[in-house]
Amino acid sequence: MKIINRYLCKNFLGPFVLTFFVALFVLLMQFLWKWVDELVGKGLEIGQVLKLLFYASITLSSMAFPLAVLLASLMTFGNMGERYEIVALKSAGISVRRLMMPLAFLSLLISVVAFEFSNEIIPRAAIKLRMMLFDIQEQKPAFNIDEGVFYYGFDNYTIRVGKKMPDGETIKDVLIYEHSRHQGNTTVTYAKSGTMKMTPDKRYIMFTLYDGSFWDEASYTNQRTSRQQYPLTRATFSKQYKRFDLSEFSSMGVNDESLFQNHSTAMSIRQLNEKIDTLKKEIRECANASTNALMGYLFFYDKLVRNDSAFDTLSNAVAYDLARVDSALLPKIMQSADNKSRSAVFSVKFSYQDASFRNSYLWSYQIEFFRKFSLSLACLLFFFIGAPLGSIIRKGGIGIPLVITVVFFTLYFAISIIGEKIAKNSPMPVWFGMFLSSFVLFPICVFLTYHATTDSAVLSPDTYTRFIDKLKNIKIFRKKSNEGPTTLS
Repeated sequence: MKIINRYLCKNFLGPFVLTFFVALFVLLMQFLWKWVDELVGKGLEIGQVLKLLFYASITLSSMAFPLAVLLASLMTFGNMGERYEIVALKSAGISVRRLMMPLAFLSLLISVVAFEFSNEIIPRAAIKLRMMLFDIQEQKPAFNIDEGVFYYGFDNYTIRVGKKMPDGETIKDVLIYEHSRHQGNTTVTYAKSGTMKMTPDKRYIMFTLYDGSFWDEASYTNQRTSRQQYPLTRATFSKQYKRFDLSEFSSMGVNDESLFQNHSTAMSIRQLNEKIDTLKKEIRECANASTNALMGYLFFYDKLVRNDSAFDTLSNAVAYDLARVDSALLPKIMQSADNKSRSAVFSVKFSYQDASFRNSYLWSYQIEFFRKFSLSLACLLFFFIGAPLGSIIRKGGIGIPLVITVVFFTLYFAISIIGEKIAKNSPMPVWFGMFLSSFVLFPICVFLTYHATTDSAVLSPDTYTRFIDKLKNIKIFRKKSNEGPTTLS
């Protein structure tokens, strides 16, 4: 039996590893498709791109584990069924249930590894990934001035180069607009030729301009007439230098990790649990503060009322008759009541908004908390779908198992999205929404496993073929006997 167990594990681990990396590649392509607009044109080095893909692949691995288990189990039992190995083992007294046991324990081990991976390694990679994505988003496009195109990469400057020589440094017909005073393009520099070189420390780019002109039309207000005046300053030069700062084009890796540690994907189970308890406590405090403030504003017995002799006997009363109030004090009392009621409404609204804001964070942390368990549980559930289904359909290779894998994984992914929406926007518990896909898959697992281990003919193609043949043999309309018509005597 040990030989059979080793044989099963060997046939399972090969497709599992291959499918895992194929699924990871597909998920990584989806990630690149999402962020391609942010990555293109930023002048990223190959090392930075590979580092970004490495962190992204780690964060996406939690989705690749269930997909790999499903396809690997389908291929393993499908190949064995196609080669009649399952039939031979059954004839030797080894049931399908016994064949599934070693791979079930292996799938359970994969589920545990996937959980530990998502709990310990993925949060650290998520922090690094978010840091790099934030740097890339804040980074300006790579410095690249094309011929005849206005370049807006530098703050307060617009540059146009008419022609660039093949050496990449000599430029012709240079036009530079400066709008640092935010008055429009009032300062213009034009040069017939020049050079464009980067300093040795790569912090600045130096423009050396030759045979040019300078215009400056600065506006100011005339104190006598209070009108805007625009005197024009014009000068010519044979040689001029202009320096532009490049530090904003290479700002990768300057962020602090502490800025991203509070995100839900960057936390372990222990950190998420602590954060959830803290937010629940803060939400309760907001509700208590709102209630206390509301009750305090409702009882608006101010000093004007308490000091009035007409209310000496009613100082502890809950309500009083405004008709007994001095007419001189009545407007002040009404104004005080109006102010306090407005303050009460504002206090309740502020507390409600604060609680709603904290509640949204609470949902995100709870969703991530249960996601770690649901994805690990999916590895085990997908095995009990793939293994019995493979032994039933008895088709190996990559074709039919891949189609079935895509169908079930798409179903799982769609239900997971629906469950996450339910967890966010409904009074249902968060755990119900996050485990909704598991609740749907579990009956399918039980159904397939039962019929595969009991050799049921429910899912056998021959059963449905014989049923269709029986339907064809049923004569709905029988032919009438060939008798002549009856006549009346």
